[in-house]
Amino acid sequence: MAKFVGVTGLPRAGSTLLCQLLAQHPEIHCEGSSSPLCNTLLGIRRMVSDDQFFLSQLDSTFESSYAHLASAMQGYLRGWHHDCQKPVVVDKNRAWLHAVELLLHIEPEAKLIVCLRDLGQIYGSIEAQHQRTILIDFIDHLADYDRFGRADVLFAKDKAIGAPLVSLHAVPDLPKQVQERLYFVRFEDLMAQPAACMSHVYQWLGVSPLTINTQQLEVGVQESDSHYHMKYTHKQATRIAPPKRHDIPARIQTLIETAYAWYYQLYYPQQKK
Repeated sequence: MAKFVGVTGLPRAGSTLLCQLLAQHPEIHCEGSSSPLCNTLLGIRRMVSDDQFFLSQLDSTFESSYAHLASAMQGYLRGWHHDCQKPVVVDKNRAWLHAVELLLHIEPEAKLIVCLRDLGQIYGSIEAQHQRTILIDFIDHLADYDRFGRADVLFAKDKAIGAPLVSLHAVPDLPKQVQERLYFVRFEDLMAQPAACMSHVYQWLGVSPLTINTQQLEVGVQESDSHYHMKYTHKQATRIAPPKRHDIPARIQTLIETAYAWYYQLYYPQQKK
């Protein structure tokens, strides 16, 4: 059975490139595009939690009924990538960090790679893409906001940046054995030293060393950007070229750094403000 690895974290933080690099490894199966597997498992939990027939079974045969559910969810997880013939299978979904304890309950040896980036640059990347596609609205209808209002909404706890930040904020409260299943990759490190960064990732995953040719990458399946109204692009390139830094209004950058000081303390402790 292949070892299960989830790729998760913040938007615009290098998950597409990371998956492209993981897919280069001959021992890793990685389709690259986002998968609905995590959402489906969460949906199963919601469904059975409201199913009166299942709940009545728990009243009389809790241990066996709960074991049936655990076995079924484990089978669903493993069956999703049933055709994988490689030692490691990678599944990309931003919700995996939110669902990490559920995942480890049904797949105790699973691991997560969590993608991080400077929050101001994440906002800047989203805003820059919006300006390039300004004739099309966001999925959650943010186009009519001004820049400041759009930033404020993007960081709300149920929005594109805010939702994964809630999960990242909770990481220090997770049990040690759960934290040990997490590996954090900063976008800035991946851009500056991709070969060294991936060498550490491969070592943590327990696969053979592999030297990546950062100037000659294989391009895989293109994720559907129309699903995201063209605001969250997932383009793959044939070479790694660090992007130009986005100019962020000082007021927005200051508010981000103030409101999310914990993020920089946890994940960017060496960064001077």
